[in-house]
Amino acid sequence: MCGIEFPTDPNLLVGLDNADDAGVYKISDDLAIIQTVDFFTPIVDDPYWFGQIAAANAMSDIYAMGGMPKTAMNLVGFPVREMDISVLRKIIQGGVDKMREAGVVLVGGHTIEDSELKYGLSVTGFIHPEKILIKRNLKAGDRLVLTKPLGTGIINTAIKGGLASPEAVERATRSMAGLNKTAADVMGRFQVHACTDITGFGFLGHLAEMVVGSQCSVRIYSQSVPILPETRALASMGLVPAGAYNNKKFRLSMIELKATVDPILLDIFFDPQTSGGLLMSVAQNYTSDLVKSMRKSGIKDAFIVGEIIDGPSERIILE
Repeated sequence: MCGIEFPTDPNLLVGLDNADDAGVYKISDDLAIIQTVDFFTPIVDDPYWFGQIAAANAMSDIYAMGGMPKTAMNLVGFPVREMDISVLRKIIQGGVDKMREAGVVLVGGHTIEDSELKYGLSVTGFIHPEKILIKRNLKAGDRLVLTKPLGTGIINTAIKGGLASPEAVERATRSMAGLNKTAADVMGRFQVHACTDITGFGFLGHLAEMVVGSQCSVRIYSQSVPILPETRALASMGLVPAGAYNNKKFRLSMIELKATVDPILLDIFFDPQTSGGLLMSVAQNYTSDLVKSMRKSGIKDAFIVGEIIDGPSERIILE
């Protein structure tokens, strides 16, 4: 990275060289810690919901690695001269309530005065060193399972323009605030080879990170990918965030779009998500039972969305 030489340690199991969702450091033969950090500016108007969403988003990387978050520290930038302190109190309360739901303890944090409101968490989790899930471990024959619907970036763009219905706002907000805890719990009971969570690079952007270097390709069942209601209509109106176009430009060379697939899906599949679902590569003979278990546990939007194939090398085929 920019010619900088970073410190090394033999106990660092996942670090900058791996470019994964979080870092993992081995403590003992049966314990490793997972560390991650994330924060951003408000994406919804309600400060309490913003706090919940930011906390859920920050903890998601721990779940994507197969671990469980345990402690967190708040990261806050607050325009104290422009906003009443009650706004910050509501944000923090939303974050604390989401941490309590996750079984996470808040141990501290840092706040600065900033012209732009920001909130997030630094999170530490636990995992067994032999049970770490990384992005780049796809196996030919695996099936891909996604646990949350796409479209939060497009709906948030529509919200800014006053064009999203109250129902769309409600559904997107609750989806973003939802923890990936249950999905990770269920995932841990099955043979899962690789996992990531869907955030700023969108569904196809994060999938591309899994595909690069795998010597495999992926076939996506486009009609099976869960999408939030109204997303397709809003995307067709041009309410697509700039990030989606940046994501598409970066990874489009890997994509093969079949003639039967609606091109608008490409915008939706590259839509940058906030606190999206888990995307996991599951051994084929476990996939149906995993999805059934997800839905029985309340994850109604868990779907099989694709399969890993033996080539052509490192392509994503939308069918």
